[in-house]
Amino acid sequence: MSLIKSSLLNGIAVLVKMVSLLGLNKVLAIYVGPAGYAAVGQLQNAVQVLTTVSSGAINSGVVKYTAEYGAEEAKAREVWKTAGTLTACASFTLAVLMAVFNVQLSNAFFGNEHFGSIFLWFAIGIVFFSYNALLLALLNGKQEMMPYVVANIAGSLLSFFVTLLLTSRFGLYGALVALVTYQSFSFIVTACILHKRKWFCWAYLIGRIDPVIALNLGRFALMALTAAVCVPLAQILIRHHLIQEFGGEAAGYWEAMSRLSGAYLLMITTTLGVYYLPRLSELKTGQAVQREIIDGYKIIIPLLLLGCGFVYLTRDLVISLLFTQDFSPMRVLFAGQLVGDVLKVVSWVVSYVMLSKAMLRLFIVTEVASCVMLYGFTLLLTHFLGLEGATWAYALNYLIYGIIMYVCVYRRLGKHLGPEEGRLA
Repeated sequence: MSLIKSSLLNGIAVLVKMVSLLGLNKVLAIYVGPAGYAAVGQLQNAVQVLTTVSSGAINSGVVKYTAEYGAEEAKAREVWKTAGTLTACASFTLAVLMAVFNVQLSNAFFGNEHFGSIFLWFAIGIVFFSYNALLLALLNGKQEMMPYVVANIAGSLLSFFVTLLLTSRFGLYGALVALVTYQSFSFIVTACILHKRKWFCWAYLIGRIDPVIALNLGRFALMALTAAVCVPLAQILIRHHLIQEFGGEAAGYWEAMSRLSGAYLLMITTTLGVYYLPRLSELKTGQAVQREIIDGYKIIIPLLLLGCGFVYLTRDLVISLLFTQDFSPMRVLFAGQLVGDVLKVVSWVVSYVMLSKAMLRLFIVTEVASCVMLYGFTLLLTHFLGLEGATWAYALNYLIYGIIMYVCVYRRLGKHLGPEEGRLA
């Protein structure tokens, strides 16, 4: 399937998700305010870490090997059995630990014990969270875009309505409960979709753990865990720094800008995951990967520049429509954030080569270095530029990360892995 076709089909799901996220921004702006955004951001980072751990951090590997094996159903099923069993073990173990240590988790992420019960809710739903992600990985790996789109649309709509209902009735606490439960409902829809696929059977998800497959998936687990720990940890540290230096409302402006950025970049970032990961897994030579990257840039970069330019020019309207006037000080954050978003996407296209080809050491080193640089640049630039420095630190970080991707990944494809002398996988 081509990038354009994948983008168009995925665009339906992304459009629904984008509208849902923007609607949620408005709901949260009304009911929890700028300071509440900081608490929501803390929990969102916790969810990122814990759901990655609960799934065994192997779903990228499931996508890769499902796509790579293609019609070799027997091999694919061995991957699914190993992945399903690992997910069961990891999610049940984590559910018990969250239930036992809910107070400690509340202290770690919120600085108080008031939200311990949130992690009890999370413990109940974590197994469904994990299996929903695994089932979506199977659809992605099989490149069945239409059911994948339907499953994602259902998840987006459920997220919006669950959050709207709970936040409007219970305020910040309701928003936090919604954040840790909505994907449990999404699992029902995804499960129904998979149940109708001829190539799928529930028995394929439980069985003997193949040690070789587990070792291969373990490479992806290490990469996913590195990203799942480093990125949220950097965001938590940055948010804590902003709260200490500028107050909770300022941290809320930064959080709102980050969430808005994530919403309007969905079309591109989700297409990268849906199209590039399985596609790059199929390609066997460095030159073929380079061609795929260049072809992608021809489509992605013009759209990205147009979209970011439009958002910048209409930033005051965006704030009034999607937030409230209480968020008007965040307008100064748009320039740095948008520059950073462009640099981020440009570098991410190349970074998917590391993921698709399981370049373990390079991925871990660059991921850790990027997060350390982001935090360090934030401390430095906020000292000189105030709150606005946080977004310019983000832009500077992805400028350097992009240069590293070019030197360490893209150039290596052409110089060391030609069409005949080298295989990537």
